[in-house]
Amino acid sequence: MDLFSYFLVIFLQLTLVSCQLKEFVSIDCGGISNYTDPSTGLAWISDTGFTTHGKVVKVDTPKDNMLQYQRRRDFPADRKKYCYTLQTTARRRYLVRATFQYGDSNSEDSYPKFQLYLDSTMWSTITVLDSSRVYVEEIIIRATSTSIHLCLCCATTSSPFISTLELRPLNLSMYATDYEDDFFLKVAARVNFGALSKDAIRYPDDPYDRIWDSDLDRRQNYLVGVAPGTERINTSKNIDIRTHEFPPVKVMQTAVVGTRGQLSYRLNLEGFPANARAYAYFAEIEDLGKNDTRKFTMQQPRVPGYNNIIVNIIENANGSNTLYEPSYMNISLDFVLSFSLVKTLDSTRGPLLNAIEISKYVQIVPKTESKDAITLDILRSLSPGSDWAHVEGDPCNPAPWEWVICSSSTPPRITKLYVQNNSLSGEIPPTFHTGKIVFKYDGNSQLVQRGHHNRNSKLIIWASIGAVSVFAVLLLGSLLLLCNAPRKSYQEKSNNRCNSAHVISKRSSSYSLFHGGSLMDEALDMAYYITLSDIEEATQNFSKKIGKGSFGPVYYGKMKDGKEVAVKILADASSHGNHQFVNEVALLSRIHHRNLVPLIGYCEEAHQRILVYEYMHNGSLQDHIHGSGNQKCLDWLSRLSIAEDAAKGLEYLHTGCNPSIIHRDVKTSNILLDINMRAKVSDFGLSRQADENLTHVSSVACGTVGYLDPEYYANQQLTEKSDVYSFGVVLLELISGRKPVSIEDYGTEWNIVHWARSLIRKGDVMSIMDPLLAGNIKIESLWRIAEVAILSVEPHGACRPRMQEVVLAIQDAIKIEKENQRTYKVCSSSGTMWFSGKSLPSCSLDIDSSDISNGCALPSAR
Repeated sequence: MDLFSYFLVIFLQLTLVSCQLKEFVSIDCGGISNYTDPSTGLAWISDTGFTTHGKVVKVDTPKDNMLQYQRRRDFPADRKKYCYTLQTTARRRYLVRATFQYGDSNSEDSYPKFQLYLDSTMWSTITVLDSSRVYVEEIIIRATSTSIHLCLCCATTSSPFISTLELRPLNLSMYATDYEDDFFLKVAARVNFGALSKDAIRYPDDPYDRIWDSDLDRRQNYLVGVAPGTERINTSKNIDIRTHEFPPVKVMQTAVVGTRGQLSYRLNLEGFPANARAYAYFAEIEDLGKNDTRKFTMQQPRVPGYNNIIVNIIENANGSNTLYEPSYMNISLDFVLSFSLVKTLDSTRGPLLNAIEISKYVQIVPKTESKDAITLDILRSLSPGSDWAHVEGDPCNPAPWEWVICSSSTPPRITKLYVQNNSLSGEIPPTFHTGKIVFKYDGNSQLVQRGHHNRNSKLIIWASIGAVSVFAVLLLGSLLLLCNAPRKSYQEKSNNRCNSAHVISKRSSSYSLFHGGSLMDEALDMAYYITLSDIEEATQNFSKKIGKGSFGPVYYGKMKDGKEVAVKILADASSHGNHQFVNEVALLSRIHHRNLVPLIGYCEEAHQRILVYEYMHNGSLQDHIHGSGNQKCLDWLSRLSIAEDAAKGLEYLHTGCNPSIIHRDVKTSNILLDINMRAKVSDFGLSRQADENLTHVSSVACGTVGYLDPEYYANQQLTEKSDVYSFGVVLLELISGRKPVSIEDYGTEWNIVHWARSLIRKGDVMSIMDPLLAGNIKIESLWRIAEVAILSVEPHGACRPRMQEVVLAIQDAIKIEKENQRTYKVCSSSGTMWFSGKSLPSCSLDIDSSDISNGCALPSAR
């Protein structure tokens, strides 16, 4: 990371800390005044404005004399529920935390056991076994409305109580799952490995105030079964933590390493067995030697399809001191979790681990039908001073209000109401005339039934006020969402990072070592929005056209921060073109890999749909293979290096994402070359996500003539092997320097596949070799690529290799060829000189294939 980037990250972190702090809600339950915690700088407020129930109890031995644990609030041990209402923004994610310290007590009563609810969903059962311990419960939610209710109820021993309640807004990209409409995430473990002390790390080191427990904590069965040779390491260097979850730098600066080749731990997970979302955090913080490697696999827990995946931190994270964040989207874990990381046979260093995070899926229980809840609000407004009207939380769950009877349906419906003798005045809400709700209101002489023709009654006024109020709330919520939506200009996002810590262009996928999900989910929310005016300024009103593809024309641009970009304008305004646009934004906003062209942002303005990419200085592979002049000067080792890069990008799509992604339009014009001639796959407008439960995807055949899989074209059944076929054609182009389709070149054979297949089967590989390669290529290397290319274009997909096998074949050919690179090579078309795969200083291309690593967000099999 250069100095500018380092200070930019620091600035963003400080800005984020300041902005996040303003949105934090920290409630001292039982507190008698507001104050600022001197250790964290967090502002705490008393809960007197949130509840009128319960009593304040002084705690004899508060944890570390912290102010927020000097008192607690106890509630009656009855059948009622006692709730706190917190304001939220609909569809925004929050970390909600409740803590409980009972403290020493002179009472002979048993320690409390009760239930904690979020709205209608049971969050946890609080069982106090140690009076001095602070029990911490954290849950990650996506708010469904403008408020949430935290409720305590259902005590089986003693009285429900609470010490603190905290609400922490999260960044847009954080903790997104494919199941958040139906499940919350209850945090089960968040561990900082290699910690420098027993103290947990939280705000301000973590701007989101997550609590990262130290692995030095010696709670019973917390972390046991540590493998021999486990050592602790740390660094003072900055760590690039720009991934979806943004773990704190301080946590990533420490780690454990398995000096004897293995890391293993065992810990108990409360509330398990269950399905979970699990994260691993890796950052290479040791200075490895030139010939050192660190590769390892997950051997426990055993997950079919994932235990053979090799993690190479520097390669996966695109450099040392950079975070790599794989995760299981949905994994079944037992109460006792045993996990181990084991180094591969070809690795010189043992495995490394910085942190883990495990959260349990908690199914959301629907709240009471909204129409019924609105009716109740109108009824309560008729007696605003009554105690019975000041009940809290959901009317039906987890326990109904005393005067309400609910059905057992989902969502629950109100069936009976009992409001006798409560001095209600006004007219009975019209809902109660339908007979669907039994309404008992004896003893309310001022409460009358509306006459058939009396349409101007007070009740109509109340109902109208209620309806208007609800509409106003919904409208205000919509406006707030629009105002807070991430459609800010590139300049605004550069200057104001309050709500978007992920505006820096590098991102990683929420796919991972573990599982993945719907690419379309929140894609536009997670992508970067750039205004049309900023794009026009960057491109000087689209003055420099640099190409044209299936999507539309492409223009060169330079953003205000100096970043060079390629700007693609959608030319096809049809539904097909719009689908390509959304598909590309959806895919590239959720996945990241060194060998995929990064999406910088998008724009939808003035009937324009625009995609903004990182500018690729050396054009496409097609330009260099089939172009003219200097662009055509690629020696064999350079071609192999480019092939390896592109193959790794496709391999990632097929195996690093779950479900896999099928590109559908692999060709030389969609393999772009950056300033260092590293290859990146581009153009995802036709890509499709596979169904993990099916062997193929039914799809109308799309692609480019000459590259299109004949089996896919015939039966319209799309698989990863369709991409393998197309890439086989690319390999044949690299070998021959010829175009995929040409009557002039191939005569009656008409395409490169038929022409090359007939010659290779005769053993005449030299006849298909590009004349420019003659005399400077090892025949064994050429044959290795020819063999895998012909296998890749087999008519039947089942006979073709997987992309992992293609990558290995290319790496074999590179190894063979490097042994042959001992003399200078002169490229006849330009006079550029090459030595050992690198150009001399006079050449503008710098190819170094000794470490062709990918910066993928996820590991892929190697």
